[in-house]
Amino acid sequence: MFLGEYTYKIDDKKRMGVPPKFRQLLGKKAIITRGLDNCLFLYPMKTWETFAKKIAEMPSGQSDARGFARIMLAGAMEVSIDNLGRILMPDYLKDYAQIKREVVVAGLYNRVEIWDKAIWENYTKQTEKEVGNIAERLKEFGI
Repeated sequence: MFLGEYTYKIDDKKRMGVPPKFRQLLGKKAIITRGLDNCLFLYPMKTWETFAKKIAEMPSGQSDARGFARIMLAGAMEVSIDNLGRILMPDYLKDYAQIKREVVVAGLYNRVEIWDKAIWENYTKQTEKEVGNIAERLKEFGI
């Protein structure tokens, strides 16, 4: 499982390091795509295949399903993890997540999120203030 927060810099060749703990779980190839809340999602291949299949099976007659599928599937790209543990960050995804130079790589159990460091810090500050209220609303999920 993916857990923890790590800070990396994107180099001049648009490569970003992947935490050593995550590399073992990801393998040599992974899928990177647009995420939610202005971040990117990085999935192991098997997890992605399961997730993508669920998206593909959503009703194409429903506007929200089509929009979500387009954002997640059309935005996806296979990336290779090189021998130094880096991936190449595609420009269109970097732009989507407003990533400049420093990123936070966060483990969220079955996926990795990649955030611009300043956006992550702002998001976590806001969310930390609301965590009690959020927990109340999540009761229906047994949390």
